[in-house]
Amino acid sequence: MNAELRAKLAALGRELTPQMLSGTHEIFAGLNHGMDPATRVTRDHAYGPDPRNRLDLFRQDGLSGAPVLLFLHGGGFVMGDKHTEGSPFYSNVGDLAARRGMLGVTMTYRLAPAHRFPSGPEDVAMAVGWLRDHAAEHGGDPQRIVLVGQSAGAAHVAGYVAHARFHVVPGGGIAGAMMMSGIYDTLTCRPNNFNSAYYGEDRKAWGAASCMAGLLNADVPLCFTISELDPQDFQTQAAQLVGNWGLAHAAYPEMHLLAGHNHLSPTLSIGSGEREIERLVSGFARRAARQA
Repeated sequence: MNAELRAKLAALGRELTPQMLSGTHEIFAGLNHGMDPATRVTRDHAYGPDPRNRLDLFRQDGLSGAPVLLFLHGGGFVMGDKHTEGSPFYSNVGDLAARRGMLGVTMTYRLAPAHRFPSGPEDVAMAVGWLRDHAAEHGGDPQRIVLVGQSAGAAHVAGYVAHARFHVVPGGGIAGAMMMSGIYDTLTCRPNNFNSAYYGEDRKAWGAASCMAGLLNADVPLCFTISELDPQDFQTQAAQLVGNWGLAHAAYPEMHLLAGHNHLSPTLSIGSGEREIERLVSGFARRAARQA
């Protein structure tokens, strides 16, 4: 990341204020190059019964038997979308997959507080099931689905990976999962309005949603990221995961510290001249798919 961009992000601070959120979007919307003209998009495929159970597909011509990259946006469990007219986000992630020879998929999911845990992993399960049934029709390999989630999306990905009761087939039916700035242990995360909206007001009931043990015992490749300018709770969660992973495996997990980035900027930077995150996401997806 160049020094000027790093300074702009640092000036916005690390807390999730309206100014930081809007400022980061504004910076990277201005840097985005737009979708590749060769990328074809079909939107709003229904993967479940709720109006928000929709996904968009991104591909380029000649695709056959390709890895499938399924992306889940963030939004504190209570907001966010896979696509907003006039904005490059988060079609930029689907376009990345298409440009790199994969079937790109972006999905929406049900939102809290109307839909609380376990709605997130339930929706991931329905999307994975839909892709296992239909990916081949769009050039994807249903045996090589890689999940990528950011923030609340990372929590939903973690919930699906960690809790076998949500798996559409034994093992989950996925080739791997990347989680960017996620909450993994509900027993230790800080209560706030977003967490309470999704996990409920009774903190004593949050334990059932913890993903830590399941992530440590997952049988698929996992990748984690934490941003240098992430808020404290996300930093603590990442550190706890690294420590627990070390105790469980006598090894270090694939955890990347994203220098200069804040909570939002990694996925927003995709499709700009800042290619670090693009290479990281596509590289992991391809490595995981090769091992499937």
